[in-house]
Amino acid sequence: MVRAPWRSQREDETPATEAAGDAPDGDPIVSCDCQDGTLVVYEDAVHIERASPSKFEDKHIPMAEISDVVFAKRLFINYVQIEQLNVDNSEGSLLSTPVGENTVHFGRGKRGCIGRARDAILERIAVA
Repeated sequence: MVRAPWRSQREDETPATEAAGDAPDGDPIVSCDCQDGTLVVYEDAVHIERASPSKFEDKHIPMAEISDVVFAKRLFINYVQIEQLNVDNSEGSLLSTPVGENTVHFGRGKRGCIGRARDAILERIAVA
């Protein structure tokens, strides 16, 4: 299938994780559009839907595998990184942010949404 640049992935095809049966059931608690994808928090999982130019695939992370959430506010580019058991996340430096399968980047205007997503994740992993 040919993808027109003005059509989103949702209109064109089913993401690989949904095709594999990994998509969470129910409505999302929080969904935040970021620069390199969408962070979606469900009751029992976090789903990262990647933008088409991303080198990473969509990712489904069960809440039971999440140990922490790093929410970094930087001058220009902010990021949130999901700390997942048995997954080594990359680290940023003084002038760069980490890039990895569990990291999404966003601008200042998304800090409120990402803060709500972080809080929702932390509430759910504290109960587990």
